[in-house]
Amino acid sequence: MCDIADDASDLEILNTEIALANRPRPEPRSPICRNGDCGEPSRDGCSYCSCECREDHEKVIWAEKNRRAA
Repeated sequence: MCDIADDASDLEILNTEIALANRPRPEPRSPICRNGDCGEPSRDGCSYCSCECREDHEKVIWAEKNRRAA
């Protein structure tokens, strides 16, 4: 027989599996800097050629995501 603790454990496992399946996937690393203005080769293990390019691109992404239609 199952008790309440077993049911709660099963529900927690199910919720965790659903959350993992629906999480946003990170973009794969790019050999060319993702900053649209740059075009330089990216550093090893990174998708940007410098910290400045990464920060610029993050600002552009943030602005696009938070832009409101008038």
